[in-house]
Amino acid sequence: MADWVFGINPVREALGGRRRRPLELFLARDGGGRLRELHDAAAAAGVPVRLRGAADLEKLTGNARHQGAALRLEPFTYLDLHDLLAVCRASDSPGFLLALDGVTDPHNLGALVRSAAAAGCQGVILPRDNSCPVTGVVDRAAAGALDHIPLCQVVNLARSLDELKDGGFWIYGLAGEGAEDLFRCDLRGPLVLVAGSEGSGLRPNVRRHCDLLLSIPMAGGVGSLNVSVAAGIALFEVLRQRRLSS
Repeated sequence: MADWVFGINPVREALGGRRRRPLELFLARDGGGRLRELHDAAAAAGVPVRLRGAADLEKLTGNARHQGAALRLEPFTYLDLHDLLAVCRASDSPGFLLALDGVTDPHNLGALVRSAAAAGCQGVILPRDNSCPVTGVVDRAAAGALDHIPLCQVVNLARSLDELKDGGFWIYGLAGEGAEDLFRCDLRGPLVLVAGSEGSGLRPNVRRHCDLLLSIPMAGGVGSLNVSVAAGIALFEVLRQRRLSS
């Protein structure tokens, strides 16, 4: 079963086919210059192009925000944990991973993947259950980042964190109450940042498998942040510290 990507910018990124082979491009008839550019890019890549009406595109994608472009791709493939560890070991920089505990909103997942890729993270770990899978909505929210960072799907997140500890990683959970100040923690070594679900945060069992819980100091009356915002701040704090020490 193939996957779909829709929207001009996500389709343009996906036509590069870095991780998934593009199979077929559907474009709205009588499209403007940006759609003609996609047509030419697909033709250059040997991807068949089909012209359809806007209503047909909406039926194909299940979404009205297709911008006149929908691309059918090979199904998304996840790395297993051992392959992800091999990616980290092959890197010149210390291991840097993001693990998500129960993120179910596709827009949040896409934003998290994009932030992780932009911060130089080497992979994102997702539990197989109680987690949003990669969908067209995720791909659109990630805006092409799925082609630049591997995703790993695991059966048991807590057990996988123990395996990562055995591989030399420190496990830092993002939490609020009773946690250490993110900006005072040394984040230059191999590490995994763990972010919890949109509503309840980290599950108790996952918390117990973290070496340290970190919080983001905040001023004013706001008590918490959206998971994609909080994780983005932590990801770029890792990047900041590592650049200062290089």
